[in-house]
Amino acid sequence: MDKKNLAFDKVNFILLAVGMVIVLIGFVLMAGGESTDTRYDPEIFSALHIKVAPVVCFIGFVSMIYAIIRKPKDEE
Repeated sequence: MDKKNLAFDKVNFILLAVGMVIVLIGFVLMAGGESTDTRYDPEIFSALHIKVAPVVCFIGFVSMIYAIIRKPKDEE
């Protein structure tokens, strides 16, 4: 297949993978601090879980959107 007909180039795939890793890091940051029926853990309401992790996920999603929209440069 001709490279001119491809929608993505190597940089697009790298940016997409980096964005996906950032999103996964955000989800891992959201997890943690567990409360059960017999024990209450106030750590589930920490700033890391409520404020930082969603912002990290949002940055990851935005970078993935940029990776999809980015147009490869034409090499002639």
